[in-house]
Amino acid sequence: MPALSRRRFLTIAACAGALGTRASAAAPEVTQWHATALGARTTLSLAHPDARIIAARVFTELDRLEGIFSLYRADSALSRLNRDGTLPAPPFELLECLSLCNRVHNASGGLFDPTVQPLWQAYARHYTNDAPNPADIERARKLTGWQGVAFDSTAVRFDQPGMAITLNGIAQGYIADRIADMLARDGLRDIMVDTGELRALGGHPQGGGWSVRLQTVEGAETGTAHLRDMAMATSSPMGTRFDPGNPAGHILNPRTGTPSQAEWSLISVTGPGAALADGLSTAMCLMDRPAITATLAQFDGMRLAHLS
Repeated sequence: MPALSRRRFLTIAACAGALGTRASAAAPEVTQWHATALGARTTLSLAHPDARIIAARVFTELDRLEGIFSLYRADSALSRLNRDGTLPAPPFELLECLSLCNRVHNASGGLFDPTVQPLWQAYARHYTNDAPNPADIERARKLTGWQGVAFDSTAVRFDQPGMAITLNGIAQGYIADRIADMLARDGLRDIMVDTGELRALGGHPQGGGWSVRLQTVEGAETGTAHLRDMAMATSSPMGTRFDPGNPAGHILNPRTGTPSQAEWSLISVTGPGAALADGLSTAMCLMDRPAITATLAQFDGMRLAHLS
């Protein structure tokens, strides 16, 4: 199976000066702490005398959440669900994330569908062999359908063997929200949580908002956003490919069972929560502009920050 690397489209500016805010000589210095989760770099940016202790606590929680959502860890709750087709006594966080998936699925007319995982695996297995195996793709397509997933506090269940889900289109944002909410309960402010999607808790410690640069797949800067008590998520249909030599993007259309024919190169969504922004930006890779507008209208506070 080819190794797929995730491109990053959001870069946090190094200082408040990018916003036109002059930091005083006594302004606290922002430090960054790094880890890896869900196959992507995670960064915590803050200015605090106990930054090392805070970062250690954050990364302990990050490891716990990865133990729920990771497709890379065989012992994660999600991997066990995909292997067994059922997961008794699921963690609260998984149930909450699945509920968010249900909201985005319904609002997007089914274009957001985590059950594309078998289809995704079929393309990943075969796309480097000139073209995917049609019979394998069709078998995988028959295993998709969000209506085949049932969940409550007692269990998560699939209605047929061989089904599997991926939460890669929403879990990074969800984890950013969980980390930010944990820090907020401790009374902490002016922190940026970057799990690949962003959640700003307050503003920049030196004043103003957090300055975030948007980048294309090729690395060209396309704009800047300023985040204060706000989340941002960005998706690109061509940001990851099954094979660099082929034009198929990694976001699959659940209606057709085929890779997206990208109308857009970069979509950024802002709002109060990173999970919803993440799921919506993923689904919008498959939408035209009127559908994007109609979908966003169903969620309070969610805005289209960039579309190109």
